[in-house]
Order: sequence, then C-alpha cells, then structure tokens
Amino acid sequence: MQLSKIKVKEAMEKKGITKSQMSVMLSDKHSPIKSHIDKLCAYLDVDLFFLCDNLAFEMCNPKNNSKQKAISCIELFAGSGGLALGLEQAGIHHSLLVEINRTCCETLKHNRPHWPVLCKDIHNVDFHEYQGSVDLVTGGFPCQAFSYAGKKLGFEDTRGTLFYEFARCIQEVKPKMFMAENVRGLKSHDHGRTLETILDVFSSLGYKVQYQILNACYYGVGQKRKRIVIIGIRNNLNLSFEYPQADDHMTTLKDALRNCPASDGILYSEKKRKVMDLVPPGGCWVDLPEDIAKDYMGAAYYSTGGKRGMARRIAWDEPCLTLTCSPIQKQTERCHPDETRPFTIREYARIQSFPDDWTFAGGISDQYKQIGNAIPVEMARRIGLQLVIALTETQ
Repeated sequence: MQLSKIKVKEAMEKKGITKSQMSVMLSDKHSPIKSHIDKLCAYLDVDLFFLCDNLAFEMCNPKNNSKQKAISCIELFAGSGGLALGLEQAGIHHSLLVEINRTCCETLKHNRPHWPVLCKDIHNVDFHEYQGSVDLVTGGFPCQAFSYAGKKLGFEDTRGTLFYEFARCIQEVKPKMFMAENVRGLKSHDHGRTLETILDVFSSLGYKVQYQILNACYYGVGQKRKRIVIIGIRNNLNLSFEYPQADDHMTTLKDALRNCPASDGILYSEKKRKVMDLVPPGGCWVDLPEDIAKDYMGAAYYSTGGKRGMARRIAWDEPCLTLTCSPIQKQTERCHPDETRPFTIREYARIQSFPDDWTFAGGISDQYKQIGNAIPVEMARRIGLQLVIALTETQ
C-alpha cells in the first residue's frame, strides 16, 4: 500500500490539523503515521481509499498486486479534465482523451503533458485501432433530443447526435465497461423516451446497463449537483458494478473552501453589488425589499418557479448550488458568504473539487466555463474506484 502524502496533507488541511498535532494525536511517542492508518482515517474523517494511491488494485488482488495490469480508458468530451483526473486518482490509465475545444485541450496538456490528448472533432475519429486494448470508455456526452417517428429508435436512428458518437466508440472499441454521465434531467427528458432510447441502444450493442442519479454533495463535493451515471457491462463478462456509497452528510462550502488560495475572479457592477449587499448568507431575491427585487428581476419577478438562484448568496454551512458557466448572470449568481462578490477561479475550482495545482487555460470567462462544465473530481474518483473493483474481477 502506498500512502499519498498529497492526499494526507489535503485531508489535514480540511480538518485544520497541523503535522505536529497529528503526530501527538496518533501516538504519545510520535509514532509514524503509516503504523496508525486506522487512527489517521478516523481523525481526518476520510476512508482508506482517499488516502492511498492505487489502493483498489491491492484490495482486489493482494497476492499479485505488483503484477496488476493497469486499467486502460478512452475518455470522450474530456473538457477541462474533471472526470479524467478523478479516474486517474482511482488508478485508471488513459489511452486517449478526445476534446474539440482548443482551450480545454490546452488545459489538459498543461496539467498532464503525458496524457494522449486528441484535439479533434469526434465525428472524425476512428476508434477501431483501440479494439481489444481498452477496458473502459467514459464521457459526459451532451444531451440532444432525438426525433421520434412513432417507432422505437435504434443505433443508426440516433446518427447526428453526440450520443451516437459516444455509442459508435463503444461499438468500435468493444470495451469491457463504459460509464456515461449526463444531467439529471435526462431521466425525464421527452417523458423519459430519450433515456429509454439511450438504454436501448446500449443494450443493442451488447451491454447490460444500469443507471443511478448521484448528488455530488454526498460524495465529497461541496456542491449540490445531481447527475445521472450510466454504467454498461459487456454481456459476455461475468462481473458486476456497485455505485459508491453515499456519505451520511453533505459536504459544505466551508469544507470545500478551507484555506483556499487567493486568485483572480470576476466582479459585480456597482449597481449589482449594492443589491447583493442586501442579501444574507443562504438568501436570495426573496430577502430583498419588494421594490428593489422588482427592479432587479424585471419580468422574471412575475414568473413562477425556478427563481431561487437569482441574487443568491451561499452560506458556509450548506453546499453551493450547482455551478454553471458563469457566477454572475442573474439566473446563476453564486455570491461569496461574507464578501459581496462572485466566487473566484480557485474557489470555483475547489467547489468542483479540483486540486489547487490544476490550472485552466484561456481568459477568465473561459476558465469559469471550463470549471462550470466539469464533472466534480472527487465524485469521479469515487466512481472510478468502483470501476476498478469491477474490472479487476476479469483480470
């Protein structure tokens, strides 16, 4: 078992525990941390998976862990690397990452020069060469409506959508497993028929499929972010997948932003700042005087539902609302609890559980967009550990 110093330090910082304090808590004689791993996990309130690199490999095959074959993965729609980084932390090796956005590709290449990043339109990528050599295909394909003509759609009927390209990769590579991530609304989109089509297509390609909606704030992420996670297992393999167990508590904004380094961030206009000054932590437009709320919200004041994100200031003791591509638009405001300003770039990244050394290319608007579109790293890591456990059953 290899102890990760970075992860131990991260957990200690979240708890506000210094190195000397930890030594005292673990032993009166300042015994080494490794000899008290159970106490370490208890004091830091984390599990053993969090603190150790490649632990899943060792647990699945403790007698032969030195010869354990790395699990290989193709990731599609890689974005700024949230999913890829989480899977890497779980011990998964990336054989290929495909992303069309050049700024995102710059982010990936800067942070992980050794990753094989292909900055190309997925429509023009042939995946046949990876057949037989890749265990896993992953990605968060953008949700697009399918055209119904009174009949059940098949694989070819979804041509023209990005889902089709994801499914095409699976068809050409024939991985042991795949993991597809999407917005929670996919479940109810077009009265559930879009999801039904997606599951039917995956089944027609020879996979057993299952799905579950996960809320990131119960998986170590300081953000309410509900996503549907679809898992596929090739029919000829006798293995099973279990979703990561949810925490019994939500990770709060305070947990996420403890000791967050300073960084650049966008600012409110003077007019907006004066409005946001009136909103308490945990509050929104309903806390404004009626005349100010009407002026600020315009026609939206008289609409029904879906307005609690407007003029929203987050409280320390709650998870942040779902981050979007901008923390400053009226429908997506995410104001700091104490200071009247949007979250900074590093705060935005922390809320998505990116490590502080993960930097983002492009201008400040590009950086917010990359972070807002990402899959939370810690939730991805926990899913990745479960994928590793499932896949090592076949090795």
